[in-house]
Amino acid sequence: MDPSVNRVIEQLRSRRLPALKKKYREAFGENPRSSNKQFLFRRIAWQLQANAEGGLSDRARHRAAEIADDADMGTGAPSRFSASPAPIVTTPPIDRSRPPRDWRLPEPGTLLTRRLGGEDIVVKVLQQGFEYRSRPYRTLSAIAREVTGTRWNGFLFFGLTERGSG
Repeated sequence: MDPSVNRVIEQLRSRRLPALKKKYREAFGENPRSSNKQFLFRRIAWQLQANAEGGLSDRARHRAAEIADDADMGTGAPSRFSASPAPIVTTPPIDRSRPPRDWRLPEPGTLLTRRLGGEDIVVKVLQQGFEYRSRPYRTLSAIAREVTGTRWNGFLFFGLTERGSG
């Protein structure tokens, strides 16, 4: 590639966002829709290289437009591949109102124990949250804080994970 293009691209790396937006307007003739510095840098660098090296062929541009359009793509298998109608599979709707269950947690009903200062700390894993001394808690960290008076990672406190993992 042309060394002058390399120099310009290297100078772009150190530019601030307003300067990159200005360079984007010069390169593309329109205002950028993004304010992501890395994205703008990459787009400008690509355009500079395309100008220097010739960019995509007309055939490649046309094919890319066809793929992006999705008009030429079917939504199912060709009819010659399916002799009979496919069975309708219904899956229960996913409840996205709550975060997914953490994989480090044992099944609901499991008792987690930890011995601290001569006392056994027993926590029951519930479907949503935990129970300690007949009181509900949302997190293991809240229970660890209740017991010790200091902040703890609940998974670490109850031995469900090791320091530095996950």
